[in-house]
Formats: sequence, structure tokens, C-alpha cells
Amino acid sequence: MYFVLNKQTVHALPGLENQNLQLCCKCWKAYTAVTIHYLNKQYCYQLIRCSSSVAANYSASQRAKSTADFINKLKIVEEEADESVLFLKLLKEFNPAFQHQLEELIAEGTELLKIIVASIKKTRLNTSENFHS
Repeated sequence: MYFVLNKQTVHALPGLENQNLQLCCKCWKAYTAVTIHYLNKQYCYQLIRCSSSVAANYSASQRAKSTADFINKLKIVEEEADESVLFLKLLKEFNPAFQHQLEELIAEGTELLKIIVASIKKTRLNTSENFHS
């Protein structure tokens, strides 16, 4: 089986919130494509939970009540994105037939993780600079 992860399957939408949502949708498509046995089922359930949490918590971060609240919500996004990448790597390990497709998702998840970490660092730096001004 092969699952399609191109722009025709999940429409490209602008903005980081939509990138998070797209990753969540692609993870769901991966779940529907791999052979479901006990190990895959457990990893896929975890992947769906944490990738959904990335999208939901990033959306919530955009409505943060303060800079501290924003950073706290982004830290949750960071943890969930990191877990998403971990479960994608585990699925890749146990599903060699889908290695290429899962590597694409791992790269996308890792890139989003890097963006989130950079956002947290930049926000902390800006907060620190404003505090000392």
C-alpha cells in the first residue's frame, strides 16, 4: 500500500497553524495506510493524539492571554511535536514498505519542531530585552 502526501491530498494552506493542521491530517492518512497490527495500532493511536495536540495547542497559543501564557502553550506544542516525530520514527522502523513516505513526515515534523523552538527562544529573548529596557 502507498499513501499520498502531496498537495493534492492535503491542500497547502498558508501559515504555521495550517502547517500544523496539515501534519495532523497527513499523520491520519499514514495511520489509515499502514497494516494495522498490535504494535502499529498503539503507535498510530499515540501519533494521532500527539499530532492533533500539536495543531490544537498551537491554535490555542494564538489566543494566549500573556507572553508567559503564549510561551507555556508553545512549550506544550514543542513536546507534542517531539512525540509526533518519535512515533513517526517508530512506525518507519517497523514498516519498511512505507519508509520513504514516513521519512517525508518525519522531515516535516522536525521542521515544524525547529520553527516552534525558534519561536519560543525569540519570544523569550524579546521578553527579556523589553524587561531590561
